[in-house]
Amino acid sequence: MAVHTQTPRHWAPEEIQLVTTVVDRCWEALERARAAEAERRLYAEVAAERVQLEEVFQHALSFVAVLRGPALVFERANDRCAELLGGRELIGRPVREAVPEVDGQGFFEILDRVYRTGEAYVGKDARVMLRTGNGELEERVLEFVFQAMRDATGAVSGVLVQGIDLTDHKRAEAELARVTAASERRRRLYETVLSNTPDFVYVFSLDHRVLYANDALIEMWGRGRDGALGKTFLEIGYEPWHAEMHDREIDQVRATKKPIRGEVPFNGTNGRRIYDYIFVPVIGAQGEVEAVAGTTRDVTERQAMEQELRDADQRKDEFIALLAHELRNPLAPIRNGLQVLHLAGTDTSALARTRVMMDRQLSHMVRLVDDLLDASRISRNKMELRRTRVSLSEVMASAVETARPLLDDAGHELRVALPAEPISLDADLTRLAQVFSNLLTNSAKYTPRGGQIHVSAERNSAEAVVSVRDTGIGIPADALSAVFDMFSQVDRSTERSRGGLGIGLALVKGLVEMHGGTVTAESAGPNKGSTFTVRLPIPVDQTELPHETHETGTAPTKRTRRVLVVDDNHDGAESMAEMLGLLGGEVRTAHDGLEAVTAAEEFRPEIILMDVGMPKLNGLDATRRIRSHPWGREMAIVALTGWGQESDRERSRDAGCDGHLVKPVNLSDLEKLLGTLRNEHK
Repeated sequence: MAVHTQTPRHWAPEEIQLVTTVVDRCWEALERARAAEAERRLYAEVAAERVQLEEVFQHALSFVAVLRGPALVFERANDRCAELLGGRELIGRPVREAVPEVDGQGFFEILDRVYRTGEAYVGKDARVMLRTGNGELEERVLEFVFQAMRDATGAVSGVLVQGIDLTDHKRAEAELARVTAASERRRRLYETVLSNTPDFVYVFSLDHRVLYANDALIEMWGRGRDGALGKTFLEIGYEPWHAEMHDREIDQVRATKKPIRGEVPFNGTNGRRIYDYIFVPVIGAQGEVEAVAGTTRDVTERQAMEQELRDADQRKDEFIALLAHELRNPLAPIRNGLQVLHLAGTDTSALARTRVMMDRQLSHMVRLVDDLLDASRISRNKMELRRTRVSLSEVMASAVETARPLLDDAGHELRVALPAEPISLDADLTRLAQVFSNLLTNSAKYTPRGGQIHVSAERNSAEAVVSVRDTGIGIPADALSAVFDMFSQVDRSTERSRGGLGIGLALVKGLVEMHGGTVTAESAGPNKGSTFTVRLPIPVDQTELPHETHETGTAPTKRTRRVLVVDDNHDGAESMAEMLGLLGGEVRTAHDGLEAVTAAEEFRPEIILMDVGMPKLNGLDATRRIRSHPWGREMAIVALTGWGQESDRERSRDAGCDGHLVKPVNLSDLEKLLGTLRNEHK
């Protein structure tokens, strides 16, 4: 069998050269790829480091700034630098322009010298006057370095400013030095004072043990001196979290040499109390912290008073907003009435109704202002009573007469039961009648329509006891104690915004007490009615005098066009409807949210003027219900309300209203808006 062998192929020189060239180029391409990848990684690392350096620069604990060029223009400045210079604009401004108050203090000259010579300058405990954020000059103590910066050629291109603001540190050091020196001079005096002060005074060792505690603190701990001195917080009986917190604070004072202040609850022999405390370092002769001293004060009552003040301030703010709202309610029909007077011409009936309505609403405004003035007079002890001998029946008749329009308007049943035997009082008839009319109107406002209000009176020994009981919304138990406070209201919800400034019951209390009596409130809770009981002293000699009278009024009504006016204020709704009727068209009115939805479905108006605060269903929810029906999606709905802040406008827009008008509405504004909406909804 023959064996064939293959003769090795010989490469031609040009083939070898070609292969060599290809291999070399591959290696070159590989090296370039590796170099590019290395360059990319290096660039990424440099970029990351630059970001980190930027972060370190911006948030460094020391102030840092970069000044460029001969004019030393701010190129960079970190947060500490901006804080030191009062938050003013720095970047892009020459240092002399940015910090003009430094002129004449020698620092600009030093900066110029560093830029000119390239030699660094170090400043220690340098004092400089700088303008703070509120524009005042303040001395600051600085430790800083001015360092020349060079470009690629080695030439100086700017100055790097870096340093630390030592002002607070120096002040703390000065204060500590003063306290230390003073304490040494007055040690014996302090021993006497500290032993008798009601505040707690103490000194702790650096290993968290009690070195000194005054008598008040020893008594509060309740463990005697042997059970306190030399003990840790845990051993004294502090809760673990509390002991750990104070241990940590002692360590911090030692490390920083700066005081620490805090507030904490503690259960001692005085019960659970709130304490305000401060820990300060006790500095030794070599400047080291030898111990931590402090004082603690019981601030439980102070906090309660502060909370009362905050609550009173909040009630005041709520009252101011409510006052604006309540004044707009009568102003709206008054302005509408004025427009009706302009438009009615010779329509004597419309003119008469409008004048009566305007007079009634003006009287309402006068009563609001009078209540405010009376509240002010009582609070300043400026109220004077014109006492005469009056009968309780006269007082009640006057009160009922004043409250009757509101009672009738709400459809309430009023029952008055007075004793057969006359009761005479030594009183100011007008002011005492105001007491009971306020109680009646309060019950009328906070009792659902068609409710019952009972007034009963009896003689109890030397007192006349009068009770006003209603079937209204009641008073929650937690609100009973504050119901007679100024600006206090039990229910401020949108659905029940029936008026009132929150001063009526405060006036009742003030006037009753001025007559030598008392007034109390009782309620079984929400929706279970309320009872207000007034007790007045009866003089021994029983005589009676005539009584005063009070005026009343009635509300006008008129059906007017394809505009639906919705307002629970009947005068406001009817006067608006009459004004729109005189302008032409068909107007209908509704007086609560549910009635508005029904009227909108039946009447199909082009435009609805919707009051926001109404009973049963507020105007915003009524708008949402109308919008939920196919027939209500094309109607133009305008919120017509006494609330006019931007948040109120946003709420009306969110509910689906096309516009928002604030009472009282100007006729030209109303006509303009109605014209715009009619054009948009054609």
